[in-house]
Amino acid sequence: MPQNLTQTDGSPVGLTAALRAIARGDFSITLLEDGETAQLAEAYNMLADQNRALVAELARLQQAVVHEGQTTERIHLEGATGGWREAVDSVNGLIQGSMLHGEGITRVVRAVAEGDLSQSVPLELAGRPLKGDLLQTADAINTMVDRLKSFASEVSRVAREVGTEGKLGGQARVEGVAGTWRDLTDNVNAMASNLTGQLRNIADVTTAVARGDLSKKITVDVQGELLTLKDTVNTMVDQLNAFASEVTRVAREVGTEGKLGGQARVEGVAGTWRDLTDSVNGMAGNLTIQLRDVSKVATAIASGDLTQQITVDAQGEILQIKQVINTMVEQLSSFASEVTRVAREVGTEGILGGQAEVEGVAGTWRRLTQSVNGLATNLTSQVREIAEVTTAVARGDLSKKITVDAKGEIAELKNTINTMVDQLSAFASEVTRVAREVGTEGRLGGQARVEGVAGTWADLTGRVNQMAENLTGQVRNIAEVTTAVARGDLSKKITVQVQGEMQELKETINTMVDRLNRFAFEVTRVARDVGTEGKLGGEARVEGVEGTWRDLTENVNGLASNLTEQVRNIAEVTTAVARGDLSKKITVDARGEILALKNTINTMVDQLNAFASEVTRVAREVGTQGKLGGQAQVPGVAGTWADLTDNVNLMADNLTNQVRGIARVVTAVANGDLKRKLTLDVKGEIADLAETINEMIDTLATFGDQVTDVAREVGIEGKLGGQARVPGASGLWRDLTDNVNQLADNLTTQVRAIAEVATAVAEGDLTRSISVEAKGEVGALKNDINRMIANLRDTTEVNREQDWLKTNLTRFTRLVQGQRDLETVCNVLLSGLAPLINVQHGAIWLAAEDDDGPVFELAATYAMTERKFLASRIRPREGLIGQCAVERERILLTNVPPDYVRIRSGLGEATPLNIIALPVLFEGRVLAIIELASFNRFTETHVAFLDQLVESIGVVLNGISASMRTETLLSQSQILASELQSQQDELRSSNERLEEQATRMRESEEMLRQQQEALRVKNEELEDKAEQLALTSKYKSEFLANMSHELRTPLNSLLILSKLLAENGRGNLSEKQIEQASTIHAAGDDLLRMINDILDLSKIESGTIVLNLESMRFPDFAQTMDRQFRAMAEQKGLDFVIELSPDLPAMMTTDAPRLQQVVKNLLSNAIKFTERGSVRLEVDLAPAGQGFRNARLAAASRRVAFAVIDTGIGVAPAQQQVIFEAFQQADGTTSRRYGGTGLGLSISRELATLLGGEIRLESTPGQGSRFTLYLPLESGLADSEAGDVLSLPAVPAALPAPPEPAPSRPAAAPQPARAEAEAVSGPAAGNRPVSVDAPRATGWMSETPAPAPIPARRDGSRPLVAIVEDDPVFAGILQEIATERGFDGLIIARGRELPSVIRHQRPDAVSLDIQLPDVDGWALVDRITTDREMRHLPVHLISVVDDEERLRGRGIEYSGKPVSRERLIEVFDSLRAQATRRTWRVVMVRPGARVTAELRPLLDGIEGLALEEVTPAKAAAALQTPADAVMVVAATADKAVGELLAALAARKDAPPVVVGLDAAPGATAAGAIARLGAELVIRSETGGEGRLLDALVATLKLRWDGLPESLRAAITAVRCRDELLDGQRVAVIDDDIRNIFSMTALLEDHGIEVVSAESGAAGLALLDAQPDLAAVLVDIMMPEMDGYEVMQRIRADARFRELPLIAVTAKAMAEDRERCFNAGASDYLSKPVEKEELIAVLRTWIKRRKPRGTVA
Repeated sequence: MPQNLTQTDGSPVGLTAALRAIARGDFSITLLEDGETAQLAEAYNMLADQNRALVAELARLQQAVVHEGQTTERIHLEGATGGWREAVDSVNGLIQGSMLHGEGITRVVRAVAEGDLSQSVPLELAGRPLKGDLLQTADAINTMVDRLKSFASEVSRVAREVGTEGKLGGQARVEGVAGTWRDLTDNVNAMASNLTGQLRNIADVTTAVARGDLSKKITVDVQGELLTLKDTVNTMVDQLNAFASEVTRVAREVGTEGKLGGQARVEGVAGTWRDLTDSVNGMAGNLTIQLRDVSKVATAIASGDLTQQITVDAQGEILQIKQVINTMVEQLSSFASEVTRVAREVGTEGILGGQAEVEGVAGTWRRLTQSVNGLATNLTSQVREIAEVTTAVARGDLSKKITVDAKGEIAELKNTINTMVDQLSAFASEVTRVAREVGTEGRLGGQARVEGVAGTWADLTGRVNQMAENLTGQVRNIAEVTTAVARGDLSKKITVQVQGEMQELKETINTMVDRLNRFAFEVTRVARDVGTEGKLGGEARVEGVEGTWRDLTENVNGLASNLTEQVRNIAEVTTAVARGDLSKKITVDARGEILALKNTINTMVDQLNAFASEVTRVAREVGTQGKLGGQAQVPGVAGTWADLTDNVNLMADNLTNQVRGIARVVTAVANGDLKRKLTLDVKGEIADLAETINEMIDTLATFGDQVTDVAREVGIEGKLGGQARVPGASGLWRDLTDNVNQLADNLTTQVRAIAEVATAVAEGDLTRSISVEAKGEVGALKNDINRMIANLRDTTEVNREQDWLKTNLTRFTRLVQGQRDLETVCNVLLSGLAPLINVQHGAIWLAAEDDDGPVFELAATYAMTERKFLASRIRPREGLIGQCAVERERILLTNVPPDYVRIRSGLGEATPLNIIALPVLFEGRVLAIIELASFNRFTETHVAFLDQLVESIGVVLNGISASMRTETLLSQSQILASELQSQQDELRSSNERLEEQATRMRESEEMLRQQQEALRVKNEELEDKAEQLALTSKYKSEFLANMSHELRTPLNSLLILSKLLAENGRGNLSEKQIEQASTIHAAGDDLLRMINDILDLSKIESGTIVLNLESMRFPDFAQTMDRQFRAMAEQKGLDFVIELSPDLPAMMTTDAPRLQQVVKNLLSNAIKFTERGSVRLEVDLAPAGQGFRNARLAAASRRVAFAVIDTGIGVAPAQQQVIFEAFQQADGTTSRRYGGTGLGLSISRELATLLGGEIRLESTPGQGSRFTLYLPLESGLADSEAGDVLSLPAVPAALPAPPEPAPSRPAAAPQPARAEAEAVSGPAAGNRPVSVDAPRATGWMSETPAPAPIPARRDGSRPLVAIVEDDPVFAGILQEIATERGFDGLIIARGRELPSVIRHQRPDAVSLDIQLPDVDGWALVDRITTDREMRHLPVHLISVVDDEERLRGRGIEYSGKPVSRERLIEVFDSLRAQATRRTWRVVMVRPGARVTAELRPLLDGIEGLALEEVTPAKAAAALQTPADAVMVVAATADKAVGELLAALAARKDAPPVVVGLDAAPGATAAGAIARLGAELVIRSETGGEGRLLDALVATLKLRWDGLPESLRAAITAVRCRDELLDGQRVAVIDDDIRNIFSMTALLEDHGIEVVSAESGAAGLALLDAQPDLAAVLVDIMMPEMDGYEVMQRIRADARFRELPLIAVTAKAMAEDRERCFNAGASDYLSKPVEKEELIAVLRTWIKRRKPRGTVA
């Protein structure tokens, strides 16, 4: 046999070595089947292939079964036979057996966990009995199941006997248990035993109580709720004892001892027992009163007083007794009267034969009468004896009889009286007996038997017997029922007919029985639910019980609740244990056996936790923390738990050895040693792991070499583009290789891009930037380089402008230097300036003097043509050139009118856009005026250049003027020299003077040279100053913008969140918290006002405020001041007076808002610092002769003085200058006492200077102050010379208002404005003061007979209309017509001010223009119509509306421009009717009164509201009378409601409709509602009733503060859902997380879903991911990408062309708004954002995007 064979790769191998390799498990050798050894090689290869296949299958099986859990997977070895097949079958059989046994155990454990104890682990597998460990495991589990089953059976039996069958004393018997199960069994038995003893003791006591034995109490020891039950029962027994004792005492005193007035006193009782006690006391009290009244009358009768009767209220038999006794008294009285008469006649007067006549008597009384008559005829002695006996009877003495001998009628009378006495004795005896038996001895059923009586006595006897019989029946019936109740029979009730107090007693007992029945039923139900059906959580509900029964009910419920809680907690813990959750324990409070059960289960959980904790610790140490060698130590465990612990420890020990071996190799790898290999002697997966690690080491070695090469090339040699190549790598190593290559590639791209841009920058190209994608530090490097380039670009641009400025200033200075002729200099200047700053027209006027004073003469022009109004000579104050010379300041004109000046060329002509006039000054003197015109705007650089240039030109012009004067002197000296040469002798002295003049000339030349040098130095200084000023201006502007942003940004969050808290929309804040939030909001408002003041002051100081000069009427000014400050003054108890001097003209020309700002500040300060007295505003012409510091004011021909006079604290002389400085007040305490920042007077002073005036102060500390604002009147309309100056009057002459409202009167003919002014202010006007509220005779003002202060604006007779119109001419027309139609008019030029005006001045109507310059008019409309404090206002739009459909459903009328006077009269008449109405009629349509039962009381409280309720069928008839609104309230939109809605939709004059339904309407009804524009409210939704009321209030336009408090509370309690905004998604893009949070809180409060991004780039990504947004709020000041760029990029995307973009910025500069709109903003909001304004803007833009016809 050959020993050497050949492998397939050609290498030789010995047969022995190959076989040994197979024996070692190395099947990698494959022999070449060729030649003589082909068969041997084939056999060997088959053996190796079979082994390889078997190993592969075993590895696959391990992966599938162990790792993937596929227990059904088996070995499949193709072609296996013989031993291979047996091996395969053995392995598959092993797996199958293990799985079957495991499935059996799993099935049993799962069944136990689910409470099924009927399963067991089979003891045989595939017909073979289990042995060894498998048998022990099966037996252990089956034994555990059996013991659990026995334990559960016994516990269930005891629970059934105790809880269901009521068998107490039962015990659970579980044989063979120990440990925890034994403890559980003992605890159950202890619980049953204790419960048995307790319940039996309670049963004994309650049984004794039911039987009337109140001597027993509960004595068993109990705890917890049973102790409470024990105390309750014992207390009940004590109270029953006290009750029985008191009732017995009262009965004894009244019935036996005859003591009336006694009362039962039972302390501490309540409920039924209290009622019973009160009933007994009531019965005793009533009986006492009745018997005492009867006794009083009987005593009176016995005393012979027959005037008294029984008057006490009585019923039943007592009433009968009362009536009988009163009748007896009447008869006795009549009888006594007759007897007296007869006795008087017989005994006194001696008249015999008299007869007593007593009408209506019978029986005994009749016989008595007859006896009396017989007495009258018989002897006195007989009568006296009879009288003695009857008197005894009357006194109740029935022991006497008549014994006198008598005959005849006297004998009959004698016998009758004696018989009567006998019968009365018998009657009294029987009644006494019956009363004793019933009242004292308690023997019922007794009857009085009086033989031989008849008449009244028989009736009395019958009534007594009837009373006894009734009382017997009643008492026996009550006793029967109470005995049944005591025996537990609650089926009986008292059925006997009773009245009076017995009726009350009957009802009380029957009610008690009903409640006992209900109590027993509920207790039985709860016991059945808990004890029999296992329903935990049940509660007994016994309505109307109190006292002991209420306590018993609560005790039962407490018992059930505690038991439920305990059992559920136990079940929760045991379920958790069954599921493997050992974190839970029984925490419910328990006592007794339940406590023992709780402790047992918790102990079991602790032991399980200990085992799990140890195993987890070992697993954590080995698997997580890497601590090898750990061992699980579980003390006290045995059996399976001990085996499991040992197995875990064995596994941990083996794993420790293996992992440490692997760790040594891996550590070597981690240390960079890739030469070590793993040589563990292991099998299975660990062997595979070892092989895998060794392969990993090889791959790592290759990977390390490649990465090192790439790192060396890229990092050291600088070779970019290198790539690592690791052949054969896959998975993670392949990913790592790719990542390294990607890193090198990215780094290459980034470095090359940076290098390219850096090269371009180095070459001077600043337009490039790095655009390659980069992150992290490379991204930061990219951003820094891009920012550096941008800064370089900006700096270069600034330097370029400064270089241009300096270069051209120097060029012009050199250009004019050396010139001797002023005209030449002027022409050179104009020719040089025209192309430099793009000027198309120019002229220069030089200063000169003539006989009339200073004058400016035209010296040079540029591209000018001869014009009518082009003056060659201009004096100071003539036109803008003359004014510029006076003010010595630059004048810039923008938006030049078309007919002002024309710039012509050969091809055409046009109007310039800007004109600028500049004074040329030298040492304060005006040397020239330059006027330039351009088609373009003058840039800031151009203006700065011109400002600096004129300073240089001033020096040059002054030098030229001096030089010209010198030349003139030189010429004169030469002429004189020529004359002196001819006359030397005569004029020698003159020669000497000429020499002196020559000397002066030389000095002048030297002076000129020095001036030129000074000019050069001055130019250099000016260049430095110009550069400093430019930087200062730039820094200041940036500082103001940044300050505004940085202060307003946190203020935005503060104000929004504090307002949300103060509004308490969710109703979860206390009054104190609301007050605190309001305080925060108010403080934020104060801070915002201070910021605005600082910005105003800064704008004034920087000269960026542009005045808007217009005509201002003094009466309108006074009226505005009166409206704003009268209420404020009256609130402090101050007199407020405004006086206009009669010498004032009709108006003045000024910037009215700025003037009002100054005066408002002065008035506000006066009221603030005045505690008592008055505040006055006096407006008059300033007296002549005063000196003023302000040049414009000093030069004015007439001046107006606005004086604010108060009687306040005054200002000390030392402080009178300080208070005008910024942030200054009179002293340090002023701010603390009165508040304020000290900016108001500083701003006022600056504004006064800007207006050409000044403020003066006169003050005496403690007496008051007088602040006087002086302004130039300019040219008022009353001055005939000012007609050409004023552009437009405040009120057009074409529409003068008549003196009284007269709609039929035609309009007056047009008159010139000047003529009207003269007519008003001329001699006819007189010298009387003007009243603001007086009717206007000519449309301007009217006269009043005597000087008087202006009265309060409104006395209730004239409503106020707010006129929102930015056109002052049209606003004046509207105000005049409003005044004519009975309104006071208030003009508002800026729509943003309207909400504040509504809140503070409370107008009654609004006239509104939609197209406003500062705010979206539709947003303003939306805010007015949705804000509860504004929506009551009638609003009329006078504008141009592009879509009138947007007005539908708003209740707003509209008139389109242009509008006629007649239409305006109709408009204001309609507004006045709406504003002054005080009654409303509402038709409420409902199917039944029950539907509106809750609404009616709330609506009835509205003053002036007439509410008429009708059914749908009668609605048409009700609507024949005009109604202000229809309110439809129904459950559903049924046929009747649908027909009504359809009929209303078909009417053209249908009133507004509000619909409230319990369910959404069908399609037909919904269509009718949509056509109506009706408000639909689903009442069944949360807050539906409140929203329905709110909709009606809004429809009727009812004033919110005029509604009843209950109605306002019902509406505000509902968080009204905004149908338009609810569910809309809005994006907020802001880099400040505080703003995002506050805006999110604000928007989510209105149901808006908010998504946010914290940068511009993130915002763009957000829009790409979520394009379906309703609107986007964009912050402007963001880093990297600001809001302008964000909006431009959004608009560049076609998807977002119509998306509303709301710019939100904290920058407060005027140009910010325009920049936002240019960048693509739809609207603009400045921070802090006002909540109402933001919501109104969002609603407006979302409505614009909704499709036409959608109901908002």
